[in-house]
Amino acid sequence: MGEVCVEQVIDAVVADAGQLPVEAAWDGIRASLRKSCGERIFDGWLKPLRLAGCDSDSGEVRLSAPSAFMATWVQNHFAEQISAAWRAMLPQVRHVVIEAATDGATRTTLETVAPEPEAKAVEPARAPVNKGTALDPRYSFDSFVVGKANELAYNAARTLAEGGKLAFNPLFLHGGTGLGKTHLMHAIGQEYRVHHPDAQILYMSAEKFMFEFVSALRAKDTHSFKQRLRAADVLLIDDVQFIAGKDSTQEEFFHTMNELISAGRRLVISADRSPQNLDGIESRILSRLSWGLVADINPADFELRYNIIVKKLESLPAGTVPDEVALFLAKRISASIRELEGALNRVIAFATLNNRVIDLEFAQEALAEQLRASQRRVSIDEIQRKVCEHFRIRQAEMGSARRAREVARPRQIAMYLAKQLTQRSLPEIGRRFGGRDHTTVIHAVRTIEALRVKDAEIDADVRLLLRQLEG
Repeated sequence: MGEVCVEQVIDAVVADAGQLPVEAAWDGIRASLRKSCGERIFDGWLKPLRLAGCDSDSGEVRLSAPSAFMATWVQNHFAEQISAAWRAMLPQVRHVVIEAATDGATRTTLETVAPEPEAKAVEPARAPVNKGTALDPRYSFDSFVVGKANELAYNAARTLAEGGKLAFNPLFLHGGTGLGKTHLMHAIGQEYRVHHPDAQILYMSAEKFMFEFVSALRAKDTHSFKQRLRAADVLLIDDVQFIAGKDSTQEEFFHTMNELISAGRRLVISADRSPQNLDGIESRILSRLSWGLVADINPADFELRYNIIVKKLESLPAGTVPDEVALFLAKRISASIRELEGALNRVIAFATLNNRVIDLEFAQEALAEQLRASQRRVSIDEIQRKVCEHFRIRQAEMGSARRAREVARPRQIAMYLAKQLTQRSLPEIGRRFGGRDHTTVIHAVRTIEALRVKDAEIDADVRLLLRQLEG
């Protein structure tokens, strides 16, 4: 699941959050998570969590899960969302730790988080920036599996993280959901700190950037917000597409970029598409993003997907997941790395909870619903890429204004396939093709439908693309 949306976070904040008892805050957070995640997911994975402790000095909250597996699973999938909800309720909370329950982890150990002193003495040395989202130690370069689809992004990330002289700034990572952008960003932060222990490193989502900026505006304290971000030696902003259309946030984001780049600080930004295809982002920001190195992360091929599963299984006893199941997962789960890892977690969880041995038949049974749902789940980006490869044109032409036949016809075919293979609305499809109107998409669909009847070559092209995209 993604982070709690801005509206949900704002609704959750109480008037005097600094003095809200921890247990009352946890009750409010649980209610918010139930609403945002849905009852089925909440009851299965989040409801069993218990409040195990709170350290008012360090600002750390500890949550316990019934088992080590559940603790790891929740940490993998919901850590960011839970942390955001805690910070919204109690801004003094800096870290949320999810751990397996022990005999001593009870609710009686809880404290009330005391409000921070209004004024503090100025420290002689800079303290590391820690008010962003904590870097996840599991997301390191060592745990990142490299293949042709992500090799450029990986090499660029390592170069930036090593801290030497840099030929590019910013680094812009783009790719579909769940392909490893966030993993690389956390890895950059951790590797840079190895080489520069005193460095100030700040990682946050673009949504969190927007929320904190709006909160600073309301509190009339934008100076502190700007000072904190611009003091970072490395600033990592994830999913920048979420500030599309937010004019005041984009204004601040642009000036933050300029300050960091001018000062020689390192800036890493990610999005779900390339700068040229980001709708609703100011052109001056897009120009800055394109100024550095733009590295794409493509969907993983079969070999990379298999290697990722093998890497994940290294921490499990040999034979827990047989090779035929690993091959089956790598072949059938192709939408994203996150979905692939989720499928593996689901198989292991089901086997653990039901005391079953994992084999191919059991994996098919455990993933039956997911496999049915993913059969026709094709992204517009994937459709555009396949069409461009087939007709040998640049993917940028999908959103260009060119009307030459060698460009317009493939674009129409891509729109037709997007309508056939995705659940996207006509306006959404139009936006992904250079901001075109939904009537243009309707015209393209009708044109290709008519051509398939009377033009055997066009029909053959469409049939081939459908087979490739449907797997």
